[in-house]
Amino acid sequence: MKAFNNITHIYFIGIGGIGMSALARFFKLNGKVVAGYDKLETEITQKLQQEGIAVYFSNQSQEIPVSFQDNKKTLVVYTPAVSRENPLFQFFNQKNFLIKKRAEVLGMITSGIPTLAVAGTHGKTTTTAILAHILKQCGVKLTAFLGGISENYQTNFIADGNEVIVVEADEFDRSFLHLTPSIAAITSMDADHLDIYKDEKTLQETFHAFAAKIANENHLFYKAGLQNIDGKTIGVEERADYAVKNIQVKNGRYNFNLETPKKLIENIVFSLPGRHNLFNAATALAMAIKFGLDEDKAGETLASFKGVDRRFTYHLRNENHVLIEDYAHHPTEINSVYQAVAEMHPHQEVLAIFQPHLFSRTKDFMNEFAASLSKFNKVVLLDIYPAREEAIPEVTSEVLLSLISTEDKRLAQKSDLSEIVKKSSAKIIVMMGAGDIGVEVESIKKVLQNEA
Repeated sequence: MKAFNNITHIYFIGIGGIGMSALARFFKLNGKVVAGYDKLETEITQKLQQEGIAVYFSNQSQEIPVSFQDNKKTLVVYTPAVSRENPLFQFFNQKNFLIKKRAEVLGMITSGIPTLAVAGTHGKTTTTAILAHILKQCGVKLTAFLGGISENYQTNFIADGNEVIVVEADEFDRSFLHLTPSIAAITSMDADHLDIYKDEKTLQETFHAFAAKIANENHLFYKAGLQNIDGKTIGVEERADYAVKNIQVKNGRYNFNLETPKKLIENIVFSLPGRHNLFNAATALAMAIKFGLDEDKAGETLASFKGVDRRFTYHLRNENHVLIEDYAHHPTEINSVYQAVAEMHPHQEVLAIFQPHLFSRTKDFMNEFAASLSKFNKVVLLDIYPAREEAIPEVTSEVLLSLISTEDKRLAQKSDLSEIVKKSSAKIIVMMGAGDIGVEVESIKKVLQNEA
């Protein structure tokens, strides 16, 4: 915190983001006066306000409190998702405030403290949350910046101490290059964020640059099969340095062994569905063991991990209906959701409701999205969630729908969903997307419970 000694006030532009809100909580805990702006009121902004952090929903500079207008004492933190044309950003920039990206600030916080970082285009949020859970349950005094809400602790920020910091290393805008981890993992390097990287080769080169920041290759873990990385491999039922073996499903939970270079950890129990989550668990466990935890004790903690909000979250599970929500917004993630549903609920009819996220991603992976969604029995598509983007001509949900081979498919507005679900014969309802589809979950749940 020495880098922030002369700073008394911190203002966040985009404070409602999952990564930004964790930073806001960190600085509030460390005695700084914290406030920020966000476009929309959400559950996260409401909780920040309850914790004593002022949140404003107007981007006009006259809304900035007077106490935050001293450029000698105030640090401004922004997320790349916020436009440089934002009036608040313009105001602070013109007044010569110290302005830093969220990732740069995270790098400053972690500097000089043992840091465990998880990178990857898929799986990093869940893996980071599992790792933080293992360490916390084993008594390690940690600080954790999570990319989602841990269901165990109902927060994205854990502040037990500074023996180690656990962070999600975000590849968007090359943010993770600000970190210098002691131990790190790369869960995947699939093409994504091509609006930033232009092509898959450039994306992978950036991951390789992140990997090169790890001084000791024995402290870097990566998914077996990834190329041009030196470290320890993680695999599920395949040859790897850390290999998940003898997988069984008992009472809706996984039982498996993890073979490590030193020993076999047996009878690990883990509740999150999907082989991808077995990989995430093995990765977190390998990192925790490298940090110095006892293998068996660390393995035992996985049984009590509940998950991360919006990552294969069960909102309803009874004899008549199952309602699952997942943040899946990439074809690979949709494939993983399908695999998990098929394994945990075999031979059941599944209705997939999907909200595409970003015009650029939909354009880049139009055929791949169609292939992954075609696996489901029934498909409902919402309009593309634009987030930070303007519309791209001829990139629409209608075009995507035309490429999906499932016969029972349709477009819908969010207001249509309750009626669609009410009339559907599917027992399993899966709602997927990284936009605002999550706000519809409660109304769908009520329909399925016949409360609507």
